[in-house]
Amino acid sequence: MTTATADLLLAVDGVTVDYSGFKALDGFSLTLGRRETRVVIGPNGAGKSTLCDCIIGRVRPSAGRILLRGEDITQKPEHAIVGAGICRKFQAPGVLAALSVAQNLALAARRDRRWWKALGTGMSAAEQETVAAVLAEIDLAGRREVLAGTLSHGEKQWLEIGMVVATGAELLLLDEPTAGMGPAETSRTAALIRRLAQSRSVLVIDHDMRFVEELGAQVTVMHQGRFLFQGGIADVRADAQVAQVYLGSHR
Repeated sequence: MTTATADLLLAVDGVTVDYSGFKALDGFSLTLGRRETRVVIGPNGAGKSTLCDCIIGRVRPSAGRILLRGEDITQKPEHAIVGAGICRKFQAPGVLAALSVAQNLALAARRDRRWWKALGTGMSAAEQETVAAVLAEIDLAGRREVLAGTLSHGEKQWLEIGMVVATGAELLLLDEPTAGMGPAETSRTAALIRRLAQSRSVLVIDHDMRFVEELGAQVTVMHQGRFLFQGGIADVRADAQVAQVYLGSHR
């Protein structure tokens, strides 16, 4: 990739994760620019989730490094990486069912996240402003006071994306954000991510090629922990090696 240094947000440089001889990542590299959206695809076991685990600090590489804005964050603890501007959404929604949509967002927006502080006080003016802005971004303003546990599956996914946004992160890691969604919800999620990407960098892991096509972003293909291919969706579909190891009938 030819991203200029000033515009480079994230660099994964030759990262290896070795589990007693099994390399979940094997010298993998990737760069991501500011306000760039990248989709990472690959067959099961390709190393996609391990890549996110390394970026967020849950897994320590046995070799290589990860840089955020040029700073080495490879050995930083997860909370410090989140504080530096990276936040991850997992595949299964992790919203707090007994709290309202707005309360979930307020907890994510709160800088002091100790639970006795977060639940013991109301929202500050800044947090109220953040919540209102995020509700508009994720198109759930009309569901503000609804308990999160009563939301549809798709709405829970959008709320959790909103919670990642509410942290103020510059880089959003979205792990299969359309899991369990139908076509209409999937298209709505693609539109949401395109809006978010206007002011943030987004790294998406997914396997739904129609969703990937709707995102209109560059695609990085992984296989057996290694970089296999990168390009637009049309190039990915046309590449014989990608078709052989991953796309199959999706081509």
